[in-house]
Amino acid sequence: MFKTRIGVIAFGVVIGLLVTLVVWQVLANDYTYQGSLIEPPVPAADFELIDQHGDTFRLSDQNGKVVLIFFGYTHCPDVCPVTLSEYKQIHERLDEKAEQVEFVFIAVDPERDTGEVLGKYMANFNPSFIGLTGEVDELDKVYKSYGVYRAKQETGSAAGYLVDHTARVYAIDKLGNWRLTYPFGMETEKLYQDVNHLIEEG
Repeated sequence: MFKTRIGVIAFGVVIGLLVTLVVWQVLANDYTYQGSLIEPPVPAADFELIDQHGDTFRLSDQNGKVVLIFFGYTHCPDVCPVTLSEYKQIHERLDEKAEQVEFVFIAVDPERDTGEVLGKYMANFNPSFIGLTGEVDELDKVYKSYGVYRAKQETGSAAGYLVDHTARVYAIDKLGNWRLTYPFGMETEKLYQDVNHLIEEG
């Protein structure tokens, strides 16, 4: 009788633990992403470009980190500085977790945006942010892989031309999968929440 009671109690404890585990897993996965979710995730197209320090940056080398990618240029009057300011806010909110995120800015104006120019520009926001450039044919492959549009627009002013370009942030998860995109104007808080959840995944 005593042994039977112990067996019942032990069985109940095991069942309780299993139920708790299942509930925890459901709650852990019960998160709704704020950006445009790519479902199922697809492997992000790999690329190799040069950063502001003259070093090679390869996307596939970043596995284990979340990577945020934005395509822009340093002469941009609005969208680009606003997006990099959002990068800065997210980086600050993440605190120590920011080490698990690469904030990447890829030039759509390689004629003017050399490594040196990108370095000075990134430093205005956070020197740890990565500015990438390269040969036009190399960049064209990256633009095509991510569906990025760019076109010069002559202004006739002393400031020179502007560049129309796709204004979305691309989120790559720690496994190297392209998971989300975000339109310009997405609330920084929502983007932060998504990035924080991508860090916690797996």
